[in-house]
Amino acid sequence: MNLEAKKQHAGEPAEKEGRMKKDEEVKLTHSGFLSVNGRRQVSIRFERGEDVAEGTLPPGKITKNKGFTEKEIAGLELYLELKCDEIYAKAKELGKIKNLF
Repeated sequence: MNLEAKKQHAGEPAEKEGRMKKDEEVKLTHSGFLSVNGRRQVSIRFERGEDVAEGTLPPGKITKNKGFTEKEIAGLELYLELKCDEIYAKAKELGKIKNLF
């Protein structure tokens, strides 16, 4: 195996481990406010191709994961922590739309 082939081969496992490529888009969807055991929560879902991670706000933790690495999950949870106020505001707007019908 020549040096160039070794470089290409060395890059293959990273893709198989589910590491995010720069050109891949992660989509976030969320619910409006839900009542769960008497507490208000927002259901969160991240998708990238066939990879899916789900969680809730609060507490901003991912509870289901298929395809994201542990490092990526930590990044998604940090995103939830940093953007929780914005997500709550959008969830509140969804509630207003729901009440129109």
